[in-house]
Amino acid sequence: MAELVKEMKQSITPKRGAKPIVEYKDVYKSFGEVEVLKGLNLDIFPGEKVALIGPSGSGKTTIIRMLMTLEQPTSGEIIVDGTDLWHMKKNGKTIPANEKHLREVRGDIGMVFQHFNLFPHMTILENCMTAPIQVKKESKETARERSVEMLEKVGLGDKLDNYPSQLSGGQKQRVAMARALVMRPKIMLFDEVTSALDPELVGEVLEVIRDIAEEGEMAMVLVTHEMDFALEIADRVIFLDDGVIAEQGSASEVLEESDNERLQQFLYRFRS
Repeated sequence: MAELVKEMKQSITPKRGAKPIVEYKDVYKSFGEVEVLKGLNLDIFPGEKVALIGPSGSGKTTIIRMLMTLEQPTSGEIIVDGTDLWHMKKNGKTIPANEKHLREVRGDIGMVFQHFNLFPHMTILENCMTAPIQVKKESKETARERSVEMLEKVGLGDKLDNYPSQLSGGQKQRVAMARALVMRPKIMLFDEVTSALDPELVGEVLEVIRDIAEEGEMAMVLVTHEMDFALEIADRVIFLDDGVIAEQGSASEVLEESDNERLQQFLYRFRS
């Protein structure tokens, strides 16, 4: 019975009156003999804010890394805005996607990592301008205008000519967000973006994410251990355990009302 309940919860999706912008269909992922995801079925809707929580090794980061094409599913499908991410059609046959197809489909996805990944030899303005110029073939003038706008949005309009080494960790993370926003993504992924920061810098980064979320335009998927923040901004919280969705629902249903024993064990350490 417990396995049946677990299987049913894996396929639950909220009815939001819209077509999903991301669909995971029976997705498995293994690293060697370790099976990290075990038949994931998950829909994410336009504008929806989804928080992924769970213990280390439960598959949270793997889910978003597959969407960013940094990891390939062992089996299953990932559909982005109606297009299969990891497969393509050629001569009437379905074949593995080539790099051109992957680039095109992931073009509407932005990701902010734990460790910033800024180019140390470029100013923060140049860090933001590079992708629009190289990937979207925008003019330098257009890329500069958009980059300045996004850096001002994250509170760094006075740091355009600074290099990453001249910034705090929180400022570097805000540059990383601006760099992703410059690309006008439909889906924004956040991978534990506060975990590498000193505690006093966490608030400034969460405030920027809060501002982005309030605009409501992008779907957002946040892998996070900030439970109070997830409760505040997430439309849906998904608890992963041992490679499956063990619980999901509204933020209050999962974080305040659920009686799932494994979830309660996980949340206990955040309450002390």
